Amino acid sequence: AAVAVTGFAADKNPTAVSPSIAKDSRCFELRTYVAAPGKFEDLNKRFRDHTCKLFKKHGMELIGFWIPTDKEKGSENTLIYLLAHKSRDAAKKSWADFVNDPDWKKARDESEKNGKLTERVESVFLGATDYSDIK
Repeated sequence: AAVAVTGFAADKNPTAVSPSIAKDSRCFELRTYVAAPGKFEDLNKRFRDHTCKLFKKHGMELIGFWIPTDKEKGSENTLIYLLAHKSRDAAKKSWADFVNDPDWKKARDESEKNGKLTERVESVFLGATDYSDIK
C-alpha cells in the first residue's frame, strides 16, 4: 500500500496544504519497507548490491537509509529511506523508468526466487519547510 501526500510548492500545485512549505523545495520521498519474515537481510542485500545503483541511474538522489534501533519499532524487519527528486513529475518518471529497467527486473526476480522480500511498502511525498536547512 502506497501513501502519497500531494500538493506542495515544488509541484507548483495550488492545493498545497501549508504555506510553510518552501517554494524552492525539491520533492522528497520517504519510503518504509517492512520485510517478509526471514527476508530482512535479503532486502538489505538487494538495496546494497542493486537497487541503490539503479535509483541513481534513474535520477533519484539517495539522502539516507535507516533501520530502527528498537525491536518494538521494527529493528528486525523495517528499512526506512529518503529520496530526493527535482519535482513530483521527475519522481513519477524516475519510478516508471526504474520499474521497467531490465536490470531491476532481473535483480528483483533473482532476489525473490524463494518468495517476496517485503510485506508492505509505504511512500510519502514531502516538501521541505521554508525554515529547513535541506530543500
